[in-house]
Amino acid sequence: MRPIIEFCVSNMHHGTDRVMKKLQQNPAYDVIEYGCLGNCGECYLFPFAYVNGDIVAAATIDELEDKIIQEIRAVEALESSG
Repeated sequence: MRPIIEFCVSNMHHGTDRVMKKLQQNPAYDVIEYGCLGNCGECYLFPFAYVNGDIVAAATIDELEDKIIQEIRAVEALESSG
């Protein structure tokens, strides 16, 4: 299954647009931008995204990118072992 990574346009003030654009370059990922993901509290406080429906959040955008990749690898490992 291709990883689905979802970003909130309202969260872009944290710099998540740079992470989103970088991930969009990988044809193995489905990267989607929404006007709102309904997590206003998180959206205001820190950068976040959803990976396959699970929230991934971090203090910085660099940390967010790392956590997104870790989440994708964890899902891929589960799928390959099953």
